[in-house]
Amino acid sequence: MRKRMLLLPAGIILFILFFTVFGDRGLLRIYHLNKENKEIQEHLRLLTAENEQLKREIEALRSDRRYLESIARRDFGLVRQNEVIYQFPQEKKDQLTQK
Repeated sequence: MRKRMLLLPAGIILFILFFTVFGDRGLLRIYHLNKENKEIQEHLRLLTAENEQLKREIEALRSDRRYLESIARRDFGLVRQNEVIYQFPQEKKDQLTQK
């Protein structure tokens, strides 16, 4: 009888301890939620930085004619009137670096 009286509180304590660690609101769940929160905060920080960079680029495209011209030249190959563009084949450049 005395042994049973000791096992019952020990069993209850183990039961409570198990759910404290492994339950839906247990320590492991809290640890994983904190880890996920940190990952989401880092992703948010990166997206905020990218958003700010894109806002600066939009403003430059709206107001800076030189930046707009450089984009047009680089991406679309546009040239000014009476301007000559020299293009060199890539194969020869690659062959020179191999020698």
